[in-house]
Amino acid sequence: MNTYNKNLRMILSGLFLAVAYSLPFLTGQIPEIGSMLCPMHIPVLICGFVCGWHWGLGVGIAAPLLRSLTLGVPVLFPMAVCMAFELGAYGAISGVMRRLLPKGLPYIYCSLLIAMTVGRAVWGIAMVICMGIKGGAFTFAAFITGAITNAIPGIIIQIAIIPPIVMAIERWGIFKSRKEKVDE
Repeated sequence: MNTYNKNLRMILSGLFLAVAYSLPFLTGQIPEIGSMLCPMHIPVLICGFVCGWHWGLGVGIAAPLLRSLTLGVPVLFPMAVCMAFELGAYGAISGVMRRLLPKGLPYIYCSLLIAMTVGRAVWGIAMVICMGIKGGAFTFAAFITGAITNAIPGIIIQIAIIPPIVMAIERWGIFKSRKEKVDE
């Protein structure tokens, strides 16, 4: 990967982190709605698609922890810690799947659905472990409620807007191919 692409991915991942940090402010005034819309998920998933798995992983881990440490929301343990695992998985899996599967809109949807499924499973496992450490329990019913039932609006929004955004960014052609020389 040339220097231009590395620098661009670094800049974009910083912007995605800033959006993941800021987007919950739009929905945070009503916590019930904010958590249903999953606002931090969108920039993390797009970051994985656009910048690659390692940038998506980093932004996914950093976003909830940074918000928790600076704003106190979400609560650091267990919520922000479990969200860091979940969002890290979203960013990493979306990046890996985008690289492995052929290009095209149907494969973006496929990659997105796989990333969303794996991320939610990782969140469930993290919650079981963290709640066990805390001395509580995390039931399968709580998993279904938290990962699926309460997240339906966010899931619908993610499926509706992420693939067109990824396609638009790819059409812009902002990343230079390896064969092109970059004037420095």
